[in-house]
Amino acid sequence: MDINDNIDSPLVIKVSFNKLLSQYESLIKADNDFIAANARRVLKIAEDNPVLRDGFSDLKLLDTYEKEIAGILQDSFSPILTKNEIKTASVPFQDVIFNKSERFKSLLKTAGDDFELQIKNMPTDQRYIIACTIILNFCYGYNLNFKRPFFYEIPDANGITRYYKILYNADFTEIIPRDNAPKITKEDYEELLDNFENIELWKEKFPPNSYDFKGFVISNIFDVTDDQSISNIKSSLIGEDKRKDESFMQGFYEIFRSLFGFKSLEVGFSIYNEEEQTFERVYGVGMNSFLINNFDSVKCSDALCDWTYNRLLKENSYFSISDVDKLYKLSKGQAPHVKVLHEQGFKSAIFAPIANDEGLMGILEIVSKKPQVLNSINANKLIDIMPFIISAVERSKNEEENLIEAIIQKECTSIHPSVHWRFEKEAKNFIKAQMNGKEPNFNKIAFENIYPLYGQIDIKGSSEARNWATQQDLTLQLKTVQNILKNASGLEELPIYEQYIYQAENFLKGLETNFQVDSEQQISGFIKDEIEPVLKHLYTTDELKSDIDEYFNRIDDTVEVLYHHRKHYDDTIALINKEMASLLDQKQVEAQLMYPHYFERFKTDGVEHNMYIGESLTKEDSFNPIYLYNLRLWQLQVMVEMENSYYQMQSQFPVALDVASMILVFNQPLSISFRMDEKQFDVDGTYNARYEIVKKRVDKAYIKGTTQRVTQKGKISIVYSQKEDEKEYLQYIKFLQSKKYLDNDVEIVELQDLQAVTGLKAIRVSVLYHKDKDDKEFYTYDDLMKEIKS
Repeated sequence: MDINDNIDSPLVIKVSFNKLLSQYESLIKADNDFIAANARRVLKIAEDNPVLRDGFSDLKLLDTYEKEIAGILQDSFSPILTKNEIKTASVPFQDVIFNKSERFKSLLKTAGDDFELQIKNMPTDQRYIIACTIILNFCYGYNLNFKRPFFYEIPDANGITRYYKILYNADFTEIIPRDNAPKITKEDYEELLDNFENIELWKEKFPPNSYDFKGFVISNIFDVTDDQSISNIKSSLIGEDKRKDESFMQGFYEIFRSLFGFKSLEVGFSIYNEEEQTFERVYGVGMNSFLINNFDSVKCSDALCDWTYNRLLKENSYFSISDVDKLYKLSKGQAPHVKVLHEQGFKSAIFAPIANDEGLMGILEIVSKKPQVLNSINANKLIDIMPFIISAVERSKNEEENLIEAIIQKECTSIHPSVHWRFEKEAKNFIKAQMNGKEPNFNKIAFENIYPLYGQIDIKGSSEARNWATQQDLTLQLKTVQNILKNASGLEELPIYEQYIYQAENFLKGLETNFQVDSEQQISGFIKDEIEPVLKHLYTTDELKSDIDEYFNRIDDTVEVLYHHRKHYDDTIALINKEMASLLDQKQVEAQLMYPHYFERFKTDGVEHNMYIGESLTKEDSFNPIYLYNLRLWQLQVMVEMENSYYQMQSQFPVALDVASMILVFNQPLSISFRMDEKQFDVDGTYNARYEIVKKRVDKAYIKGTTQRVTQKGKISIVYSQKEDEKEYLQYIKFLQSKKYLDNDVEIVELQDLQAVTGLKAIRVSVLYHKDKDDKEFYTYDDLMKEIKS
């Protein structure tokens, strides 16, 4: 087999000892007889075997001349040092080794027969270009430093990976241009400097097999396991999102095992919460804490004894337990940190505080199920790695704080992605002013010529439904109280009981005939202030105990009233809002892909949404009215889908309520600005305020000359003021009718004038429903109700 087989390279490699032999030629005339005699010995071997000077590429010859090669290299591989030095003679950048020190042979033998020696960090895809840079250095005198550290990773007798750094001695190599090698000019060199990745250019300047490489390299190899372990820890901690990577902690264990030199070792972390004075679990795949074991958090005082508490929290010093079982017996199981290790089967441990100038942030926990392998002596290995762990924890804490802040921003004071760029721009200007010593000012954020879209799916009769639920609960509560008082009156005739029974009866009559807004407050006050003290007094009477217990068991602890029908109502509203908002949010993701626009939604008695679209929002010269028309059609279609989705899940809700949908069309573009105090966008200017007035009042508007509301269950109402809007939406309706989204009963109605707003109209059309997602039939609202109830 030839060394150059299957290798694409500008170099034709030959193993040759010519350069080394040249040095021996100069030693023949040495004053020292021993040195001169040794030089003659080496040159005699070369004279008898000229191929060793001329060079060869047939790998079989390495075996043929193994003894002669060893003779030539005897001085380089001193028999006195061979059991100590890790050294090889080899072909550069390949795993072809033909002379080894005894120490290196021993390492390979320990690694096992199935171990395959490979150089790590060797960029195989860039070998051609690396060879070219070596030619530039050797033949043309350019000092291109492309040195990278190369390593062997070799397992020891315990299966622990140890790292060995390779340092090449290239004194005995020579590179000679062949006839087909183009001469490299200064212009060529300058061009190559800017084109490292352009392999075709390098091949043009250094064609394959255009230079002869003669010689060999001596590799001096050093055990750098500790240094490399520290470097690997640093690299591991720098990466992002490690907590989500299943292999991360396993790899982290292996690095620590290499550092400490044994296999039976595990690593854990716990976070110190200064405010709560607790140790807490680090959440992530494979993350453990051996100090708090299976708990999510443990009080520091419950996890540590007084001495260890002071050692870790006050002094910020590490401590070790070399024999857990021994200390467990001595402490009689009373030391909590020893007890928790003993329960988990660990025999030795090191606890190291992760602390910076501001104090303790967490604990690094290193544990083993072997006694004495972790101790106060090898705990000193942590001195070099703790700065990296501290730095990573600091960064992690900052990232977590940023994440918490981001979640708060998203959930509580959301800045929609479509306008985030504008806030970012102002924030940068704010920081720039601050850095330049100026008075920073967060400028007004406004967008002009924006087209608004508004829609809502509203719960019909929500006030009536809540009033009914309140009446039912109060009636039930008053009747229960009456029954207890009547029983009490039978046991002990006191006029006050009759008085309370009479008051309860009056409240019951009022609930039946004239339920007022303040009725709930009056009745609750009567029961809390007057009835409940009496019930507590009567509780001493054995005959009434069970009735009074039953009464108080039905009182909700949070709202302190009987909360049965109202809970069903409130749960229904919450579920409707949750489901409708979730559907709208999902659909909105698709809409953003059509064209970016501002979107926000609100949960009330139903779900409202605002959208704004226009050039100034996107900061691109790309807006076209077609995107507005597309968004309007999308909105209408989604409102129909929300109606369908609602009625498909209506039966799952505690209370069967109806919904009605409405879209408000505003023809003219307007301006919006961000209200810092309210943390939301609002319209700018007097004219634009008309839009907000209509939004707030239109769903309560009546059709002109009637007492009928414009919004109606089973129908979509589209409110507008301009004739062109009417034409546009009639086209959308026609299209959705063809898709069986809407019925054919289109009606156009005029609305009664609102305060400061006149001339509004509405298109109303019935929605076509499906019983469920798999149903292919179409139903009107009335048909659907009959079908559901049948």
